[in-house]
Formats: sequence, C-alpha cells, structure tokens
Amino acid sequence: MDLNSASSVVLQVLTQATSQDTAVLKPAEEQLKQWETQPGFYSVLLNIFTNHTLDINVRWLAVLYFKHGIDRYWRRVAPHALSEEEKSTLRAGLITNFNEPINQIATQIAVLIAKVARLDCPRQWPELIPTLVESVKVQDDLRQHRALLTFYHVTKTLASKRLAADRKLFYDLASGIYNFACSLWNHHTDTFLQQVSSGNESAVLSSLERTLLSLKVLRKLTVNGFVEPHKNMEVMGFLHGIFERLKQFLECSRSIGTDNVCRDRLEKTIILFTKVLLDFLDQHPISFTSLIQRSLEFSVSYVFTEVGEGVTFERFIVQCMNLIKMIVKNYAYKPSKNFEDSSPETIEAHKIKMAFFTYPTLTEICRRLVSHYFLLTEEELTMWEEDPEGFTVEETGGDSWKYSLRPCTEVLFIDIFHEYNQTLTPVLLEMMQTLDGPTNVEDMNALLIKDAVYNAVGLAAFELFDSVDFDLWFKKQLLPELQVSHNRYKPLRRRVIWLIGQWISVKFKSDMRPMLYEAICNLLQDQDLVVRIETATTLKLTVDDFEFRTDQFLPYLETMFTLLFQLLQQVTECDTKMHVLHVLSCVIERVNVQIRPYVGCLVQYLPLLWKQSEEHNMLRCAILTTLIHLVQGLGAESKNLYPFLLPVIQLSTDVSQPPHVYLLEDGLELWLVTLESSPCVTPELLRIFQNMSPLLELPSSCLANELSSENLRTCFKIINGYIFLSSTEFLQTYAVGLCQSFCELLPEITTEGQVQVLKVVENALKVNPVLSPQMFQPILPYVFRGVIEGERYPVVMSIYLAVMGRVLLQNTSFFSSLLNEMAREFNQEMDQLLGNVIEMWVDRVDNITQPERKKLSALALLSLLPSDNSVIQDKFCGIINISVEALHDVMTEDPETRTYKDCMLMSHHEEPKVTEDEEPPTEQDKRKKMLALKDPVHTVSLQQFIYEKLKAQQEILGEQGFQSLMETVDTEIVTQLQEFLQGF
Repeated sequence: MDLNSASSVVLQVLTQATSQDTAVLKPAEEQLKQWETQPGFYSVLLNIFTNHTLDINVRWLAVLYFKHGIDRYWRRVAPHALSEEEKSTLRAGLITNFNEPINQIATQIAVLIAKVARLDCPRQWPELIPTLVESVKVQDDLRQHRALLTFYHVTKTLASKRLAADRKLFYDLASGIYNFACSLWNHHTDTFLQQVSSGNESAVLSSLERTLLSLKVLRKLTVNGFVEPHKNMEVMGFLHGIFERLKQFLECSRSIGTDNVCRDRLEKTIILFTKVLLDFLDQHPISFTSLIQRSLEFSVSYVFTEVGEGVTFERFIVQCMNLIKMIVKNYAYKPSKNFEDSSPETIEAHKIKMAFFTYPTLTEICRRLVSHYFLLTEEELTMWEEDPEGFTVEETGGDSWKYSLRPCTEVLFIDIFHEYNQTLTPVLLEMMQTLDGPTNVEDMNALLIKDAVYNAVGLAAFELFDSVDFDLWFKKQLLPELQVSHNRYKPLRRRVIWLIGQWISVKFKSDMRPMLYEAICNLLQDQDLVVRIETATTLKLTVDDFEFRTDQFLPYLETMFTLLFQLLQQVTECDTKMHVLHVLSCVIERVNVQIRPYVGCLVQYLPLLWKQSEEHNMLRCAILTTLIHLVQGLGAESKNLYPFLLPVIQLSTDVSQPPHVYLLEDGLELWLVTLESSPCVTPELLRIFQNMSPLLELPSSCLANELSSENLRTCFKIINGYIFLSSTEFLQTYAVGLCQSFCELLPEITTEGQVQVLKVVENALKVNPVLSPQMFQPILPYVFRGVIEGERYPVVMSIYLAVMGRVLLQNTSFFSSLLNEMAREFNQEMDQLLGNVIEMWVDRVDNITQPERKKLSALALLSLLPSDNSVIQDKFCGIINISVEALHDVMTEDPETRTYKDCMLMSHHEEPKVTEDEEPPTEQDKRKKMLALKDPVHTVSLQQFIYEKLKAQQEILGEQGFQSLMETVDTEIVTQLQEFLQGF
C-alpha cells in the first residue's frame, strides 16, 4: 500500500466508518477489514491518528484499528504478520512526538505503545525507555504529561509479564531507572506541595496529575521490580518516606475544596500511596517487616484517634483498615506452634506485632470499632426509611459496598477478635453487661450503641462460645427485646433477630427452637419491612442448621409459609425477591412432603413472577430453585403444575434461546426432578426431550471436559429418567436420534463419558429387553468389539459385560444374530467367536465389582447351558468359576439352619419405612423397585439356577460324560459349589 496514494483513500473510508448510517458504515467496515493484512496499512493509520488537524472521531477510529492490528499481526509467527521493516518504521513513528492534545486519544496511543513494548522491548526496541526518560524531563507541560502517561503504561505492561526471562528483564530495567523514577516523583510531589497554597487551581491540578502518574510508575517498579527489595536502600527509602508524604497530602485536603477535580485527584493519589503499601505487603511480606511498626502506628492513629479528624475520608479509612488486617492475618508473621521452628524473619515480625498490639491499644481499637464505626449513620437510617429494600441489599453485601466502610470494619473486627480473643473477650463482655435490660425508646443514641454492641457479639459468636450463656441471654434479654413493638425500637428488633441467626449454629439448645419460631412468626408480621426481611434470613439459617427438627417446626409451618409468601408479594426489588424465594425454597426442601397443603398460593403466584422477571435472569434462577424443591415436595402431585412447569423447562434448556446461559444448570435439575416425580409420561413431557439432542451434539474438542461437567451428568440422568418412566414410547420416539448421538460420542469421549452413555443402554436393556436391543443395535457391535479386544479400563469393561449379559440372558435370539454379524466382521466361525467372548469374560470378570453385575454375568453364561456344543463345554470350567465367585458375593448363610440364601431375591413388594430424616421415595424410586421385581437378577435364585442347569447338562451328557466335564473344574471350586448347593 503506497502511503501517498493510499492515505486519502483510507481517510475517506475511516470517515465513512464513523457514520451513523449503516448503509455507509457496513461497506466501510468491510473494506477496512480487507486492508488489515495489507503492507503499509498501519503506517497510513499512524499518519492519520497523529495528524491533529483531522476529525477526532476519525483519528480515534484509526487508533483503535492500529491497536487491533498489534494484537493480531505484530507477532512474527502470526498469519499475515507485519514485516520487520514496517514494524521498525512504526516503532520509530510512535515515539517521535508526545504532543497529542486529546486526552482519550493520548491514553489509547500510550496503551498501544505498551502493547508493542510487551512484544519488542527491550530486544527489538532498546530506544523506547531512554526516549521516555528523556521526554519526561522536557519543560513543555503537554509533552511531559503524555510521555509520563506512556511511561506508566509501558511500565505497567512490562511488570505484568510472568515468564522467568521476562521478569529478569524487568528486574534489570527497574534497577536501572529506579533512582530516576524516585527523583521524578519527588520533583513533581514537591512542585505540587508548593503550588497548593498558590490558589492556582490549574497549576495545582497539572502538577498533581504528574505526581499521580509518576507514583503509578514507582508502584509497579517497587512491587514487581525486585526479588529482595529489602536489600535495596532506594526502595526501602521510598517506602519509609511514604508515611510523611501521606501526612502532607492529607493536610493538603484542608485547603482543597470538597467538590472539585483537584479534590478527586488528591484522594486518588492518597489511595495510591496506600495501594503501594498493600501491594508490597502482599508480594513481599518479609521485606515489609521493617514497615510493620510504622504502618500500624500510622493507620491506627488516623483511624482510631483524633489525628484523622477533618482529613480522612471513607476510602482512605478502608485502606488503612485493610493494611492493619493484612498485617494481623499474614501467615508470614505467625510463628509455628513450636516457636523454635520458626524463621528469624517470622519471629522478628511477630515480636513487632506483639509489641504494638498491647492491651490498651487493642481495647481502644475494639471500643472504637464498636462505638464509632458500627453505629448506624444518619445516612443509613434515612435510607432505611426511604428505601428499606435498598438498605437491606447493601447491609447484606451488595456490590456497591465492596469497598465500603461498614463491611470493612466488621471484617477487621472479626480478624482482630480472632487473633486476640483472650484480650478482647472481657472487653466485649463488659460492654454487653452495661446494656442489660430494656433501653429507653426516646434515647436514640443508646439504642444505636446497643445495636452496635449486639452486632459485635454476633460477629464474634464463635470466639464467645465458652464465655456467653446464650440460651439464658436469649430467654432473659433478647426475647423480651423482640417483643418491644415501638417504631424507634426497630433497629434493635432487626439486630436481635440477626444476632440469633449468627448464634443458631454456634450455641442454641434444640428445645429453645419453638420459642424462636414463635418470635419469628410475630416478627414476620412486623410493621417494618427491614425487620421482616432480616427475620426471613434468620429463619433460613435456622432451618438450614443440622439440629433442625421437622416435628418442632411443623406447628408453625402454615403461618410462616403464609407470611413469607406475603413478604414475597410485597417486596419489589429483584434482589429482595430472590432472597425471599431462597428462604421459601429452603423451608420447602426441609419439610418436603409436609409442605403440600400450603403451597397453593405460591403455585398460583410463580407463573406471574416468572413473566415479570423476563429481564432478570438471576431472579429466574431463584424461581427455578424454588420449583425444584416444590416439585420434590409435591411428588406425583406436581403433575398439576405441568402447564407452567414444562414451558419453563423448555425455555431454560433450549440452547438456541439466549437465557439458557443463565438458566441451563437449574433448568436441567428441574427437568430431572420433574421426571423423577412424574406418575406417568404425558405428550408434553415427552416432547421437551427435543431439547436434549443439541446438548449432546458438542464439538469433539470440548467433549473431554464437557462430559465430566455436572450439566452433562444431569443430561444422562434425564435420559435414564425417561427410560424408567416410559421406555416403549420414549425409545420408539427418540432412540434412533439418541443412538446416533451416542455413536458419535463414544469414540471421542473420556472413560467417564463412555460409562455414562453405556449406563443408558444398560438401563434400557434392563427395562425393555425386547425393544432395546433393536433400538440400540448400532451401539452393540461397539460393545462387542470392546469385550473381544479386552478393554483396558476396568470400569468400562465392567459395563460392557453388563450390556452383553443383559442381551445374552434376556434376548437370546438377538444375541445370536449379533454373534453372527460379529463373526462375519472378525472373519471367524460363530462358535469360535463365542468361545473367545467367554474366555475374555472369564479372564476379566474381576473388573466387575458390583454384586448385581457379577450375578448377571453368572446367569448370562449359565444360560448357555445345557449344551452339547464343544466350544461351550470347553469353557465349562470358566463358567462354573464365575458362578461360584458370584455365589460368594450374593449368598448369605443362615446361622441356625446353616443353609445359604440368595440375598438379592425380592419376592414381594414392600413399601420401605421412611424415617423422619429420610426423604420419601420418589415416583422413580418406586418404578425402579417395581422393575427390580421383574429383573432376573432379583427374581431368579442363582443357587437354584446353577443346580437346574447342571442337572440339565447331566441329562444331556449322561453321568459319565458329566463327571468328565466336572473334572475340568478345580477341586476346591467343586467343593465350594457343593457347599452352596446343599439341600438341592
């Protein structure tokens, strides 16, 4: 591409590509895509985006296309890679002028220079860093800023490389320029501090921008540029100097307004100082040891004393608390149980911590956290009144609070209390004791203090286990407080029910539960929405607890379920509806079938909620979870939900519908429990199986991973569910397509995947031995070959033999036709091939670990008797060996009569007794039980079957011939066989 002739053409097309008219835009984008691989194209783009007279949108687009080209064509090994000559020209052009006037374009240019540097610096681009170093020294403000911006992005990118050789290069770079970077930062910092008092906001902002960028460079060099930074005086000098600089910047905040750009940049710079310390502590805890004392002194003084008043702000306090927390929790500072085994560095750090965290310091931190930071603020109380659901979401950890003060203070309290619980437990107990009895509803401050102390007692529940008689406290103090209905008391009602939720799994006697359930019923009718939502949370924790007893809960079930449903209808926020739905799901799951009388209202409401939640996939996931537990609780009655339930399953599991990305996992689980609970198949239930084929038709490259995933396992369970539910209809409708999918899967998939596929075939043969062999006929040769060739994976071989055993035992004619087909394939006589199959079966019978399959193999091979076929008689010894081995597995001895009985026999159908803790059998469980009553494995006595087959064989051969046959069997095996056959 000739630069002179092409520039105007490319410029015109770029201009068209910025058009809002798709008729103009699309052809332009197509033309640009074709030019991507043309030599010279990126040189044209460079000329365009560095020409400041052109339209900003065109230049912006040129930068983006250039950046895209670096990603795709800069590497030497890339298809259509740029030539070395063009890359050399481009590199030189990129760093000729740092004078871009538009901030957004300047940032993009800095990023794309960093992308090239990641690939080429320093080997192919040794001049980059020296050029940047010289450029940041110039006096021109714009050039200096753009060079510094580029310097930062290049440093950031090079610091992120992780290969050993790349890290070595960065270490060399860091040691070479660290002194300069420090000088640069100090220069810009001093300039800023001098200008703050000048009142020239523009100059202040300009120098602050440079201070921020140079500090960003130093952060990357300091954290990532040294193997043992504590051995570098410049690095440690910079880090120790941070605390004084922080004080200076915090003081500057007094003279800078609270609502302008300078204030925003100042706070970002202050936060960046703390990030340097936090990153350094995270990456180099041992090197940080000399900074522990200073960091703790600084953070504690600004956060827990009057020093910080008027200069600190929320994000800074959060960062200081994170610094304290990381020092307290750091494993590098915790000595071994055997103190002498610890490293000297660990012992030194531990001593510094112990010397700092004295009783007075810990007490002050604890009291200040509780009495100052735990207090509900005016802003929070206002939000409670004006937006109770928004308040609840934030209180329970909404995304907007990820870096907020309250969760940070609570985590710091938990960590410090855990680390120093022996010191802090008496302090917290004393705070508790001062708050005994009711609190005056007119004294809002006293109410908030009590709320804060109760918060601390809840957070420290595990640490206070041995120090608080919670049951007594619940009866004497907490329960009466829950009964105070005054509106001003609502923060305490909410806090107390939350507190009980924290203690429920720690220390709460089972016989106290009814009193709690009574209180929960009352609070679910509270006038305040926040109290009701918090009560629902505690209810979930209560029913989730391992000491939960259904019999205690049932008297309150109807009331609670009704009130929870009313709460679900009342709340409007998606997050809150999800939360209440999870509580309902949990209750339904725990009481199971006991829920049936009370779910009518919920069943009627869920279709409306599903329709309303069309744009809220996470809420729909919560509805699916609720439906899963609802179907499990309703059992066969869930059939009444099909008009709503089946379309929900259809949508959730249809991979052509965008929502499946969110809904598939829960949708598959709902599909499965619907099948397991279904009393009979319906046309609609059968029809949604059409969704299964795309789920199984995965790219072969993905199969190894996909088939080990939970979703694919659920798919196979669903297929089995249909087989158990209605094998004939299901197989006649879907077996051909299913068999085709299986045939495509089997050669490609993992061992686990093969087992999943063949279990489906095994179950089909078990349920429908007449139809299934015909339906799965294309798979059976695959199984046959696996047996003949001696499949090396025992689990796979075991299921191969189970499938073969089912066909041989329950459909002899089909087995004969299969044997005939395989004999032609292997170019052998049928008898010879049968002999090889039996020989391999005998040789690999130890692969079969399940007694049921062991017995199946014995029955299948014994079904070949009586026979005058010489091949079968030749394998007689092996057949008897397998049979005796199976007898050992399935026979139990009656100690009184000294006779043996086949323990797998099921002579009649008995409903199993279900204890309170067990889930009642599903409809599928019942179907499997009925199937077992027809299965030869459970209906034929192996003992009797062997006797009858041997007797028939004796009749064919005569006494002498039979005796000769028996002599081929090991005498020990014959003795064991006779023992088992006593009485016949």
